[in-house]
Amino acid sequence: MEYFQIRGAGPLRGETAVSGAKNAALPILAACVLCRGPCVLYNCPEIADVETTLAILRALGARAERCGAAVVVDAAGLTETTVPAALAARMRSSVLFAGALLSVGGSVKIPLPGGCPLGERPINYHLWAFEQLGAKCLASDGYYEIFWERPCGTVLEFPHVSVGATENAILAALRCPGETVLKNAAKEPEITDLVNFLRSAGAEISGAGTSELHIRGVQPLHGTTYSIQPDRIETATFLCAAAGCGGEVLLRRTDARMLQSVTALLRQTGCELLEEQDSVLVRKTGKTGIISDVKTAAYPGFPTDCQAILTAALLRAEGESRIEETVFEDRFHHVPELQKLGAKLEIHHNTVHISGIRTLSGAKLTARDLRGGAALVLAAMQAEGESRVEGLTHIDRGYERFAEKLRALGANIERCFDA
Repeated sequence: MEYFQIRGAGPLRGETAVSGAKNAALPILAACVLCRGPCVLYNCPEIADVETTLAILRALGARAERCGAAVVVDAAGLTETTVPAALAARMRSSVLFAGALLSVGGSVKIPLPGGCPLGERPINYHLWAFEQLGAKCLASDGYYEIFWERPCGTVLEFPHVSVGATENAILAALRCPGETVLKNAAKEPEITDLVNFLRSAGAEISGAGTSELHIRGVQPLHGTTYSIQPDRIETATFLCAAAGCGGEVLLRRTDARMLQSVTALLRQTGCELLEEQDSVLVRKTGKTGIISDVKTAAYPGFPTDCQAILTAALLRAEGESRIEETVFEDRFHHVPELQKLGAKLEIHHNTVHISGIRTLSGAKLTARDLRGGAALVLAAMQAEGESRVEGLTHIDRGYERFAEKLRALGANIERCFDA
């Protein structure tokens, strides 16, 4: 078993570069199957979810490999339209192959996706969007079989904002004759990155970053070279590490403009942030201030992916902070683990109440999901004594060289292995 051994080491000081965005890389990799010719992707993070996506592409018959600093995908040899169940079970983003394969091959068979245990995460909005575009969706034996009956551009308005359903609808609509208009679409920067990639391959899409997208279908896409945007959630993680531990940290190759909801809150806690075009400096001295009421929300609101890591930054704040989770109904698996450090946390309905204390004590902790796992690491870095964080397979899904980057900032963290 692999685990992190962490000893609280005081304030952080140093700099590190932010990796490419996990939540942009995964849909972009799936979208590569639509392109006639090789796609060369730079800034594609070396994380478990990306490796799983590359394995799915290879299982479908595509060439997908790392070549130096780039990932190269060539779907010319694509032969399969069934996503392997064993690979799909590893991550929820495997569902994005539904829209991509439907668009390129006319049919797809996809198992129920895996991912972090965050409560009910149905794909009903994905299936609804496919049906609005002219597809038939059938469920049997743990699979969905989706195929075109009469693909046609249309106007569809999502009944609920959904990032994954928006991405799948974009990919499927590229096969539909005429224009498709997606209303109440998600506005996340990762969707903008997907659209920019598709446009670089010849797609006609407008409205990225707004709630209304216009897509003109059926034109062939060509191979392209593209650089994936920085990971805003990784950026937020390191910012929250500095907020919780104190010190001065410079993050390079990132864009804090995608994180205004987070940086505004960190300033409330007493952080000073200096934002440049491709970097952000965070400086934290003195006591940590509280945040009275925060709600997770779709972009540009406070990201659900940052709920746990902000909680970790507030464990030693003076007073009580509250964060309400409105996106998922079961995203507090980190709370009982943080309590092992002595953290004073209570959950009331869908809100975590954080009563700051002066001192945390090291403990043995287990990550139950990706962002909750990162929160445990951030909390252990603030604790007196030694902590052990297990469940690294969750953390590896979304963080590239996490321990190495934290050590560059002065953290006392090692990746260890039990024989």
